[in-house]
Amino acid sequence: MSSTDLVRVPRSERAPLSAILRRVGFAIGLIVFVALVVRLSGDGYVDVTNDPISFLDALYYASVTVTTTGYGDITAVGDGARLAAMVLITPARILFLILVVGTTVEVLTDQSKELILKRRWRQRVKDHIVICGFGATGQAAAADLISRGTPPGQIVAVDTSPHAIAEATRQGMTGVLGDATRSEVLKQAVVRDAKAVVVSPNRDDTAVLITLTIRQRDADVHIVAGVREQENLHLLRQGGANEVIDATAAVGRMLGLGTKAPGAVRVLDDLLAAGVGLELMETSPQNHNDQLSTPEGDTLVAVIRDGVRLPPAQTSEAHLRPGDRLVVLRETPT
Repeated sequence: MSSTDLVRVPRSERAPLSAILRRVGFAIGLIVFVALVVRLSGDGYVDVTNDPISFLDALYYASVTVTTTGYGDITAVGDGARLAAMVLITPARILFLILVVGTTVEVLTDQSKELILKRRWRQRVKDHIVICGFGATGQAAAADLISRGTPPGQIVAVDTSPHAIAEATRQGMTGVLGDATRSEVLKQAVVRDAKAVVVSPNRDDTAVLITLTIRQRDADVHIVAGVREQENLHLLRQGGANEVIDATAAVGRMLGLGTKAPGAVRVLDDLLAAGVGLELMETSPQNHNDQLSTPEGDTLVAVIRDGVRLPPAQTSEAHLRPGDRLVVLRETPT
């Protein structure tokens, strides 16, 4: 498989099998039509054996005529038969040729359209999100991104499974079929121009290798990686991941909290679900009367300065500076 075959751009769904069956049915219909014309012409046709023309002979004549083979063993001798050949059979032959040529042209056009779409996508893609591993976790990450306002066209899914890539393109994303640990596959996903990369394979060692490969290609892209074993957290951080999510520990904490404070679990679940109820958001402070403040309606939770969360004592509007990032609680209208 060439590198250009890795990319799968989203396209409108078509039913190729039904289209082929319709064309085959139309071709058979033309052959039967010509056979009926020949059969109804009576003695207007003769064959080399001088036997009467049967319906099987008419079908044979129709098949070799519409395909422009024309062996000449059955010929039109009567004036009526020759007139029918000019008025009815010749147009049927032309229609059959148009059908064959049209199918070929459509196949070539479809391939050309695919190449044009891929070229156009490469020229336009920038500041997109790349998801390496489009299994259950990767699909959940994509769903969250879309619910938070990221257009599906700005998401690129990378996976070795054709089914996963087909699902990504069905949802309007671009898919890259291949192993994200390979530099060439990441090049096809245009990682260099990506806004962020989500690393979510089903193995920690694969996640580490993907992270190292991404960081080797691009020293600046923001990498968010998931890990299943806590002992591998430091490997991903050392490999260059900006954020590492300990999936197993997070679920374990939620389960433990659920036994003591089920209401708190519901609130946390609400916070994680974008577009419904409470949401955790990251935003910039607003300048109001030369004073930096939290956007109206938001509740300040934390202040991130130079990538570090400030202590609670400094988490207030009085301590805000330009360039700070605010983690806030926002109520989403239902």
